[in-house]
Amino acid sequence: MQFTAQQIADHVGGKVEGNAEACVTTFAKIEEGVEGALSFLSDLKYEPFIYETRSSVVLVPESFQPAHPLRATLVRVAEPRMALGRLLALYDSMRPRPTGISPQAYVAPTAHVGSDVYIGPFAVVEAGATVGDGTQLHPHAVVGTGATVGSECVLYAGATVYHDCRVGDRCILHSGSVVGADGFGFAPTADGYEKIPQIGIAVLEDDVELGANACVDRATMGATIIRRGVKIDNLVQVGHNVEVDSHTVLCAQVGIAGSTKVGQWCTFTGQVGIAGHIAIADHTTLGAQSGVAGNIRKPGQTLLGSPAIDPRTFMRASAMFKNLPDMAAELRALRREVEALRSQVKP
Repeated sequence: MQFTAQQIADHVGGKVEGNAEACVTTFAKIEEGVEGALSFLSDLKYEPFIYETRSSVVLVPESFQPAHPLRATLVRVAEPRMALGRLLALYDSMRPRPTGISPQAYVAPTAHVGSDVYIGPFAVVEAGATVGDGTQLHPHAVVGTGATVGSECVLYAGATVYHDCRVGDRCILHSGSVVGADGFGFAPTADGYEKIPQIGIAVLEDDVELGANACVDRATMGATIIRRGVKIDNLVQVGHNVEVDSHTVLCAQVGIAGSTKVGQWCTFTGQVGIAGHIAIADHTTLGAQSGVAGNIRKPGQTLLGSPAIDPRTFMRASAMFKNLPDMAAELRALRREVEALRSQVKP
């Protein structure tokens, strides 16, 4: 990869300030910049580094006004982080992609495999399964019996799509992710727990990404559905018959219990826990380690804590929490004083 500052500006709709012919061949954080690197400045707390960086080109906000002389060429853009994302996508698209079916892979005779696919060593496409055009199955990826994986998908090593489940176009399943394992269904009996067969499926619509070791369970009946554009981080658990609406983001270690309905454009940050059989409104944001036990009906709220409440209330309560031992000691002392005063008062 080699681009000039002007080519970068043309691609992201920016404006060059400095040497328009400055060349970059790599990316680097602004504090670790080297000659020939492209960096970006979005958070102004990193501004001191721009005066020292050795990066050749730096993406900066249109409003940025340097306080000291600069060595680097600037490309002014409306949003540096977004512009960087577009450039990283361009860079990634230029990398050579694997193609062909390895002789060590297994593709069932009744499977349907599109054109320009990659099926790596020890990957498996079982009977009646469908793999769309341009999709990549890396080593040990599995597409189960009757399952469907759309076009331009990537299943990294060890990703699994269970039987009859469906994955849309342009989806990414990272290593160890599982679509369609059994939902956690058991009926208690006198002798233990009797398994309830999970005969439904799991569906990922287009442009969904699953992080490493994320799991989307199949439904007991019907379907667990992850709608278009949802992004799911590593180690996330989505239970049976859950529906997650479009463009919602689930960060690491989120757990959603069965039959819950999650709205669109929600953000659940790390370790959020959601009870089953509830509904969460559109545009809900839940802070880290929040717990939700009941419906959230009003859209657009930001909540924090367990149970999840208004963040300002939660922060005030948290500030009080560390003082509780001293407050309890003071309360006990006051009680003793009141009891002593009462004993001195004659009936």
